[in-house]
Amino acid sequence: MELIILGIIIIGALALFVSELFPIDVTALLVLGLLLIFGLVTPAEGLSGFSNPAVITIACLFVLSYSLQKSHILEYLIVKINTLIDKSRILGVISYLFFIGLSSAVVNNTAIVAIFMPITIRLSEKYNISPSKVLIPLSYAAILGGTLTLVGTSTNLIVNSILVDSTGGSVSLGMLEFAKFGIIKFLVGLIYIFTIGYKLLPNRVNKSSSIDNYSLDGYLTEFKVTDKSPILGKTLFDRKINQNYDVIVLDVIRDGKIINQNLRGLLLQVDDILFVKGSFENFQKMKEVESLNLLADEKLTQEELEQDDNIIAECLVTDNSSIIGKTLQDSNFRRTFGSFVLAIKRDGEIIRRKISQFILKPFDTLLVYGPKDKIMDLGEKEGFIVLGKVDATLDINPLRWLSLITILFSVTLAIIGLLKIEVGVLLSVIILFLAKVITPSEAYKSIHWQVIIVIAAFLPMGAAISKTGMDVIIGGSIERFISFFPSEILPFILLAVIYFLTMVLTEIASNAATAIIMTPITLSLSSAFSYDPKPFIFAVCFAASASFITPVGYQTNLMVFGPGGYKYSDYIKVGLPLGLILWIVSVIMIPMIWPF
Repeated sequence: MELIILGIIIIGALALFVSELFPIDVTALLVLGLLLIFGLVTPAEGLSGFSNPAVITIACLFVLSYSLQKSHILEYLIVKINTLIDKSRILGVISYLFFIGLSSAVVNNTAIVAIFMPITIRLSEKYNISPSKVLIPLSYAAILGGTLTLVGTSTNLIVNSILVDSTGGSVSLGMLEFAKFGIIKFLVGLIYIFTIGYKLLPNRVNKSSSIDNYSLDGYLTEFKVTDKSPILGKTLFDRKINQNYDVIVLDVIRDGKIINQNLRGLLLQVDDILFVKGSFENFQKMKEVESLNLLADEKLTQEELEQDDNIIAECLVTDNSSIIGKTLQDSNFRRTFGSFVLAIKRDGEIIRRKISQFILKPFDTLLVYGPKDKIMDLGEKEGFIVLGKVDATLDINPLRWLSLITILFSVTLAIIGLLKIEVGVLLSVIILFLAKVITPSEAYKSIHWQVIIVIAAFLPMGAAISKTGMDVIIGGSIERFISFFPSEILPFILLAVIYFLTMVLTEIASNAATAIIMTPITLSLSSAFSYDPKPFIFAVCFAASASFITPVGYQTNLMVFGPGGYKYSDYIKVGLPLGLILWIVSVIMIPMIWPF
């Protein structure tokens, strides 16, 4: 009965992950609650995930990554590499992606994509390359780079934690042990990206933040106030303009100057120009009732909109934003951030009407219009990434280099064995606090709590799988399936099956959940065949981080989905061959490095 209940819980969890009926952290907590209710884990086991060293390490790495992101050091370093692009486009791009991969080996790859996505878009515009040609390679390079070290991705830390617990600490994965095969996988991936992958990538978007890409024809226009307008001498609030015509007045232009503050209380004068967002039908109604002159029957161009200090920019809402789960109206976006949202892009679909009532989700892309300084402030707030428009400047804090030094400090001490990685990263965070490079408030905000909750709440699933014997039963089924093969190729077949199952599962569930489910099953299988567990465990690590085929399988893929103008089919077209190539390479190379 326990096995049946656990099976139903796992299948239900996977269904909820795929359907997104609940946020992923709510699903993980629901699973934890069911495990406790049915007695599949004890209360101590159920809560053990929240004190797990891997969870503490991941939380600290988020803080260290934010510190590095805040200092803009990596952008500063990439400027030096970008000089190569002027000499050789191919050499420059190869160096660029190689640097991104190496950075992902010690910094959270979600943070790496957040740092480099605006830079990548600016470079694509400078060299007249479509962003859709470079953003998937950016995500893939970050994913591949994350497999180079123990701290490169949360998956490696989770698998190692389960392995240490299962073996009583007798087997552990070293900090740089991943690099033995990780560098091969990284280079194979880069070669694919620069050859076959680049040809398969779509050439879809020419200029990322262009209003043309959002098809705003009929949604933006200008009205002039005449001496016969009922609105003359009154405010927008007096005439209930927004309410009566379902439009938004973005700016008022008076004597060549743009007014965008306190518009509700502004008394309108003759020849004032109202910059308005709405539908064509509402424009006609507003023109007739308010006796306004419609200045342009054609859509406004990017250049016409971006006058004086106002700009249009795309802004990505990250999974750490305070407006997730709220509408623009609920979050009071206009007053809070001093800018307007003209359109929202999600999963390739552009929403232009009634966007104030649209509930925002992680990695929605907002087309934002407003003063440049306000949009720059938006880019500095945790939870938003401004794409392509606002240039990053190096932090003037003289201790900015401490952000990079502390990360290298913790990784180096872990490599030489002086400190465990969880102790090293915790000390590094304390150093940043004492040096006032970051504040405790910034640290709390920088942690992606959804990721932490998912891992901590789902970790007891591994214990439940082992306690109920599900790992033995599933392992036995796989054992019977592959037992028909000759003994000399049997371990290779087992390795191929484990890698393939993990790779498929990570595309439909989170990589953390996949690692937690597959690790005890893999340990049971290696034990049943009396094989060394290491090659199979490394297969789980590399396969759980090999999410290239769907945008939802890995956060970085979802981050570039909207700004790149991609479709789901683009990931299948580009990612499926890469996934299969790396599967074959892994089955061949992993046993050479870690024999059975």
